[in-house]
Amino acid sequence: MCRVGETAAVARAALHFDEEPCISGTGGAGTVFFSGCALRCIFCQNEKVSHGCFGLPVSESRLLECFHRLIGQGAENIDLVTPSHHSLLLRKLLQNPLPVPVVWNSSGYEKAETLRKLEGCVQVYLPDLKYMDAESAGRYSGAPDYFRWASGALLEMYRQQPRVVLNGDGVMQRGLLVRHLILPGHAEESMRILDWIHGNLPGAWVSVMAQYTPFAQAAGCPPLDRRLTEEEYQRVVDHMLFLGIEDGYVQELSSSDEQYIPSFDLTGVRDLTGARDPAG
Repeated sequence: MCRVGETAAVARAALHFDEEPCISGTGGAGTVFFSGCALRCIFCQNEKVSHGCFGLPVSESRLLECFHRLIGQGAENIDLVTPSHHSLLLRKLLQNPLPVPVVWNSSGYEKAETLRKLEGCVQVYLPDLKYMDAESAGRYSGAPDYFRWASGALLEMYRQQPRVVLNGDGVMQRGLLVRHLILPGHAEESMRILDWIHGNLPGAWVSVMAQYTPFAQAAGCPPLDRRLTEEEYQRVVDHMLFLGIEDGYVQELSSSDEQYIPSFDLTGVRDLTGARDPAG
């Protein structure tokens, strides 16, 4: 499903300042965007990388070199984006601790047993929790079993990192920060997802995102062919406050634009491999 082989392919490796403040800090997150994905989200803003597998193959030694180069540039952490299909490779590379936290920035669609093998290698878990309903997950991401696996994965992440620890600059050193993107027409599902987080992951931070934009194939799939309404957004935010979830972030509705999409132009990757740039 991920459409890549055992060798990691990377589309971008650079400092990124548009993650949550506790991830980006002032130095920026050292983001490494891996090509491929096990989901088929019809609204994916990184479709070129996730579906199209844009990127260049990078050897294990060069990937580790990439991590240290980002740290040398002042990265607050090494932010591994969509890393799940390279879990075993990354476990091998991270056996020797890095001088900054490792952030596991994933879709949440992964097995708890795989995450158990990463224990001690990852300090901050930054997963999505996209869906609770099988119908939504199947229709929009091709994974009707999404919540079954994602809920188990998040419980394992929480077992490993149950307490959020910040440094003096407010940058997360350990912990779990769960992201949820509100989808148009799915405010009720979003509220039930917040109920589950509140009831099962006490102390975890939550980031409720309002930046949904009808990218990729979403333009032909109502209700995802539009942006959120003010009423949908406010219902979810009000429910979050009702539950007493105070640790984390709420993204303003006006944030729903393309400002959060990095340029996938092989920045920080070309000199890690002798391969030619891929077409497109």
